Amino acid sequence: MDEKRLAKDIDGYIDRSAAAMSSLRKQSGVIASIARALDGAREAGATVYVMGNGGSASTASHMANDLNKAACMNKKKKFRVVSLTDNIPIIMAWANDDSYDVVFVEQLKNFLSKGDVVIGISGSGNSANVLKAVEYANANGNLTIGLTGIGGGKLSSIAALTLVIADDSMQRVEDFHLMVMHILTHIFMQQ
Repeated sequence: MDEKRLAKDIDGYIDRSAAAMSSLRKQSGVIASIARALDGAREAGATVYVMGNGGSASTASHMANDLNKAACMNKKKKFRVVSLTDNIPIIMAWANDDSYDVVFVEQLKNFLSKGDVVIGISGSGNSANVLKAVEYANANGNLTIGLTGIGGGKLSSIAALTLVIADDSMQRVEDFHLMVMHILTHIFMQQ
């Protein structure tokens, strides 16, 4: 490896992350609104559905894990969070028999109830399967939350609450979505 290039790449990633962090700080009100929405769902006994593709699918699973366990330890009121990315057989069945675009919306058609919250995670904001699920939830009167980046894409205009990471690198966008998820978990652990 070229040592100068290596140092430049590392420093550049860190510097761009610092700039994205500054932008994220300006959205603390959005994070607080998301926390209040999640708390409302928990208090009402509603379910939170979360979804994404690729690295965002991993964040969705991680979010379900942390909210269902870490955020609820030693608490009477528990979260009910379901990651729509975790049932691989149903995802493959819908993708094979119909289209990958419907793998999340068809799951919501089975489970979504009044008062439930739907969180779509898409780095580009343009993942068709996430958009279809958010549109379905909107049409049924459910609160929708979008975590996106790279300008926000279509998700930023259709979700009721949207947090846009101000960066054009999918890796950094995913880094900060994970950080937002951990901030939310931390809030509930401290409350």
